[in-house]
Amino acid sequence: MNMPVDISILDDLRKDLSARSRELFIGGKFQPAASGETFAVIDPATGEEFASVASGDAQDIDLAVKSARKCFDSGAWSGQTPAQRARALTRLADLVEANGSRIALTETLDNGMPMMMAFFGGVSAASEQLRYNAGWATKLNGETFTPSNPGEWHAFTTREPVGVVGAIVPWNFPFVMAVAKIAPALAAGCTVVLKPAEQTPLSAVILAELIAEAGFPEGAVNIVTGYGKTAGAALVEHPLVDKISFTGSTATGKGIVHACTDNLKRVTLELGGKSPVVIFGDADLSKAIPGTAMGIFGNAGQVCAAGSRLFVHESVRDEVMEGLAGFAKSLKLGSGLSPETQMGPLVSQVQFDRVSSYIDSATSEGATTVTGGGAASVDGSEGGYFMQPTVLADTAPGMKAVEEEIFGPVLCTQTFGDDDLEQVAAAANNTSFGLSSAIWTRDMSSGLKLAKRIRAGMVRINGGAGGPDPAMPLGGFKQSGWGRENGRNGIEAYTEIKSVTINL
Repeated sequence: MNMPVDISILDDLRKDLSARSRELFIGGKFQPAASGETFAVIDPATGEEFASVASGDAQDIDLAVKSARKCFDSGAWSGQTPAQRARALTRLADLVEANGSRIALTETLDNGMPMMMAFFGGVSAASEQLRYNAGWATKLNGETFTPSNPGEWHAFTTREPVGVVGAIVPWNFPFVMAVAKIAPALAAGCTVVLKPAEQTPLSAVILAELIAEAGFPEGAVNIVTGYGKTAGAALVEHPLVDKISFTGSTATGKGIVHACTDNLKRVTLELGGKSPVVIFGDADLSKAIPGTAMGIFGNAGQVCAAGSRLFVHESVRDEVMEGLAGFAKSLKLGSGLSPETQMGPLVSQVQFDRVSSYIDSATSEGATTVTGGGAASVDGSEGGYFMQPTVLADTAPGMKAVEEEIFGPVLCTQTFGDDDLEQVAAAANNTSFGLSSAIWTRDMSSGLKLAKRIRAGMVRINGGAGGPDPAMPLGGFKQSGWGRENGRNGIEAYTEIKSVTINL
């Protein structure tokens, strides 16, 4: 495979990032925070500051929301024809592709992920999100009905944009998640205020530059970098925001629900997961082992849908554990800027400490470490937040590491002894989460039966850790969220249905 990222621009990119603090994007213009405050951006592969961004707060959020409100109410964006909105999204997709190397390298510096993942899982996936949702702009239709009331009637529904959307995205896949929020909202005719995670704000600033270049009207998209407790909270609470779309932790999601009660904002939540992986005795282990490994070690386990709980049949338990341990030990850890790197660092010292505490908790409660279990030493990146890919055996329900989302490269494993689907499903469902799941078996009857019994928004059979398709609904059961993103469901979530009846 040819290297899609032009790494020759890295030195100039670093110089540019260090030379000036990145600003907020409000009303089509870049500007400093009202307070004048900035905050540092840390490279997780080194632990060193390499850039800074404006620290927006409630004042800046107010300006951004009012800008989005003005753009929406004036019809500058919402009043454009569906075809015009589709063309604007397509122009933005072209610009994302044209700036792919700059986006991917910035994402790697900011988040730590391998640059190939930043390109294919970020740049390419983001352009596909834009193109897919551009197609929906011209296909949002109502229906006609025949009322049963006496008389002669013409009755129909229309779909209208919900209004101003507050989009809050996490730090694990910053660019593509930002695009996945704004693309359906814009296609539906909404305007947006985007608040990226404070740990990874830089690719959102590039997105702002490309939005301006694509010719979107002033206020259609506003981007405010800042902290969750200030900028994020102010966005959620703002009375002129009609909908919040949030991806992040379940605890924060619950707080958002409470904060949205004053004006009953519409809310979409894509939250945490503790996703089960089931390997039956008849599974093709040549695929199941690497698929399971990358399902938890990909992006250093910082994936909401990561397969973090493994249930393996006792007949293949030893072979699977040996294979997972070997795979973990073979992974090349390092800076995401190295083409050889397969797993980068955790995003921050806070996250490193969090993951470490879960491993310590599990071993103190009786779990055994098959491989990994601590900090990884990486030559040339001594200050980075690197964690060894870790496999834990002898884990059980009730353990903190089994019950709670770790968000790191830590796999908790259990064994089952028969193929009773009800028992396997009960074990898989023994969690407060229900985001994703994976099943490995050659018996499609068993696979489909178990898929029906698992309480999760997504089920993969013999599929490993592939990224979400923009056409497939994404979301969870139970405490993994409300609503769905992607597909028809994802764009309709940014609309309201209006019923119109005419007495003829």
